[in-house]
Amino acid sequence: MIECPSCGRRQTPRLTCEQCSAPLGAELDCFVALGLPQKLTIDLPALERLYHDLSRRVHPDRFASASPRVRTASLRATALLTRSYRALKDPVARGLYWLELRGQKLAENNKQVPPDLAELVFNVQEELAELAAERSDELEATVNARREEVDQAMKAAHENLARNFAAWDAGGGGDDQKLIADLKTILSRIAYLRTLLRDIDRALAHANAA
Repeated sequence: MIECPSCGRRQTPRLTCEQCSAPLGAELDCFVALGLPQKLTIDLPALERLYHDLSRRVHPDRFASASPRVRTASLRATALLTRSYRALKDPVARGLYWLELRGQKLAENNKQVPPDLAELVFNVQEELAELAAERSDELEATVNARREEVDQAMKAAHENLARNFAAWDAGGGGDDQKLIADLKTILSRIAYLRTLLRDIDRALAHANAA
């Protein structure tokens, strides 16, 4: 239980007091902070509207003349909402946060290149090295084609992420450990693909500037 810094009512931790609507400044998980069910599939436009609405309700400007305790609670609630929105608006950040809520870390399963990406990673690195050593239209076309391949792989990975989210939301089929393992694999894949895209874009920008 937590006591409201404004009216003194004791209640279950939440963003604002159920009696006087003052910010409570409680530590909450991201879903609770935004008043959302713990579901991974989220309507992003609705999330943005909710975030802005709640931010207005707890914004420090509304409590500028309130007691120090209420002003502190307002600052904490505002910071919490910002963290929560950032954690949930991006699917990858949301997946990482979901693992965190279950005491899991991606790093535990992210020390090696995913086996099915090893050849792609090798080919990209080799082609980028060649482009750095000697720019040519042919090499640049090859790297651009490779970028399209990586981009398609990224789209497929995000589709797999959405399917994993849907499985969690449907109850997981009673096998949370398998869903956790699958989620780690997908997030690891996305992380490597993001690195490849970054390296390709840097190499192409450098080649075009030369």
